[in-house]
Amino acid sequence: MTRVRDVPVHDPTRVRDVRVAANDACGLAGFPADRAAAAELVATELATNLLKHAGGGQILIETVDAEPASDASAPQPALQIVAIDHGPGIPDLQAALGDGFSTTASLGAGLGTCRRLADVFDVHSTPGHGTVALARIHASARARSSRTEQPYRRDAVPVRAGGVNIPFVAGDSGDGWACVRSGERITVLLADGLGHGPAAADASDAAVRQLRQAAHLTPPELLGVLHGALRNTRGAAVAVAQLDLAAGRLAFSGVGNVGARFRSDGNWQHLLSHPGIVGAHRPAHLPHQRLPWSTDCLLVLHSDGLPSRWSLKAGVPSSALDPAVTAALIVRDASSSARPVRDDTTVAVLSPTPSDREP
Repeated sequence: MTRVRDVPVHDPTRVRDVRVAANDACGLAGFPADRAAAAELVATELATNLLKHAGGGQILIETVDAEPASDASAPQPALQIVAIDHGPGIPDLQAALGDGFSTTASLGAGLGTCRRLADVFDVHSTPGHGTVALARIHASARARSSRTEQPYRRDAVPVRAGGVNIPFVAGDSGDGWACVRSGERITVLLADGLGHGPAAADASDAAVRQLRQAAHLTPPELLGVLHGALRNTRGAAVAVAQLDLAAGRLAFSGVGNVGARFRSDGNWQHLLSHPGIVGAHRPAHLPHQRLPWSTDCLLVLHSDGLPSRWSLKAGVPSSALDPAVTAALIVRDASSSARPVRDDTTVAVLSPTPSDREP
C-alpha cells in the first residue's frame, strides 16, 4: 500500500514528527540501522531548514524504487524525502550547499549534510517563490550523487522518472505510480483508485503490482491485463506511457481521468485518455498515441487532485532537475488556499537524463 507521510512543519515540535516518520518508514522498508540513521538525520535537517529559512513548509516521506530496474519483481527501495516551501528562496544556492553556510545564527550545515548523506540529492530555489529540496537514501549504500556530482555508470539509462504523492487522508494514498524497465522499454504507470483511503489504495497497488509482472506489454495490452487484475477492487483510472529506447518513440494509452501532458520542442500537448474505469468499465477501443521522443521532451502524468490548469513556470530547468523535484514544483505552484484539496494528488515525470550524466 502506498503510504506517504505528509508532515506540515510550522513549529519546532514538528521536527520531531518528521524524524519519527522517517524512522518509521525505514523500519517498514527493512532499512539497516546505518541507512535509517542517515535518513533520520537528513529528514531532521530539511525540516529544521524549513523553520529557520522559510518560515515553515511541508515534508513528504515515502518509500520509492531506487531506480527503474530490469528486475522489476524485486526493486531496490529508497526513502524519498521532499521539503517544499513558499518562502523567500535561497539567493546563493551554491554557497548554501556548502558546510558552514548560514543566514541565521546556526552552524548552517543543513543542506551540505543532506548532500553528503543522501544517495541522490537535488534542490531548486527561486528567490521570492520558495524552495524544493529532494533527498533519496537507498536501503543499500552506493555511490552517492547530486545534480552537480554524478558518477560514471555504464548501465545509465537515458531517461529518469520521479514523482510525488500527497494523500488526502493521512497516511494511505489512493494514488500509485511506478516506472519499470523491461529490455529497451521504460514504462511509467499512474493509477488513481476511485475515491480515497485504503480501498482506493488497494486498487492502485494492484495496478502497480501488475505492471511489475507485465512491463514487456504495450500500453493497450497492459491496460487489458489490468482490467482483469483490478476486478476485485473498486477500480481505478490508469494512464500508461512507454518509451521504446531503441526506436526513440513514446506510446501512451489511458482510461479515466488521469491527466497527461507531453512537451516537445517547447510546446505542450494533452494526451487523451478514454472514459472508463479499469476493473469495472472497459472501453471497447483504446486510443494508442505514438510520439517521437528526443532529448528536449518531458512527460507529466497526474491524478485529478492536481488542478487541470497547472503550469510549469518559465525558467524551471526541468531537463537538469531530478524529475521528482519537477513534480513537486508543479504541485506547489498549482496549490492555492482558495482551492481546498479534495482528493489524493500525484504527479509523475519522465525526463531525459542530462547529457553530462550519460556514459
